[in-house]
Amino acid sequence: MSESQHESVEAPFALDLQDDIAPNPVDAVVFDLGNVLIRWDPVPAIAAAVGQERAEAFVADPAFDFTAWNHAQDAGRRWDEGEQLALRSHPHLEQEIRSYRSNFGASLLGEVEDTVAILRELHQAKVPLFALTNWSEELFPKALDRFDFLDVFEDIIVSGEEEVAKPDPEIFEVLGERIRHVGGLDDCVFIDDSEANVQAATAAGLDAILFTDTGHLREDLIVRGLPLQPRR
Repeated sequence: MSESQHESVEAPFALDLQDDIAPNPVDAVVFDLGNVLIRWDPVPAIAAAVGQERAEAFVADPAFDFTAWNHAQDAGRRWDEGEQLALRSHPHLEQEIRSYRSNFGASLLGEVEDTVAILRELHQAKVPLFALTNWSEELFPKALDRFDFLDVFEDIIVSGEEEVAKPDPEIFEVLGERIRHVGGLDDCVFIDDSEANVQAATAAGLDAILFTDTGHLREDLIVRGLPLQPRR
C-alpha cells in the first residue's frame, strides 16, 4: 500500500489497517551455511598440493566442471566413488582431484562474523533456528568440529545425508518434515546465497531471502518482524 493511500484512510480505520499489514509471526528461520555463515573457497584446499595457479585453473576448468563434480558428493555420492570417476576421465589432474578432500579444512576460511552475530541474536530471542546445507556427509563433521555456533541450530539438514541437494525440490520436502513440529514452510524464512536455491525455496512456499551482505540481511529480517537490533 502506497503512502498516499495511507493518508486517505479515515482515522477510525487506521488501527485496523496497521493490524492488517503487521508482519506475520515467523515459525522458524532456516540458514544456508556455505558463504552465509561459513566462508568457503575450494581453491586453498587444492592449492595446498599444487599451488595457487594450478588450483585456480582447476576450479575454473569447464572441461572438468568442479562445481558439478562437487555437487554430486553434496547430493550423496561417496568421495571414493567421485574421485575414481574423475581420475578415470581426467587422470592428468590426479593431484588436484585428490587434494580437495585431503585438505578440505583449508577451504573453510572462517565464520561470516556479522551473520553469526545475527544468528546468535535470534537464538537469544528463542527464535527456532534450522540449517539446510549442501554438504557432503563425509566432510560435514569437519565443520561441526570447528564452528561452535552450529550448536544453536535445532536441526541441520545436510544434503549428503539425505542424498538430495538444493535446488532439487525434494530437499525442501525433507525440510518441511523436519520442521513440522514448529510450523510449516509457508511461515518460515529461508536465507541462501544461491539465486537458484532461493527460487526453488520460494516455489516450495518459503519466504526466501537472497543473501548478498549482512547489513541487507539484518534489514530484511527486521522488516519481517524478527527480534533484531537495527544496524548501527
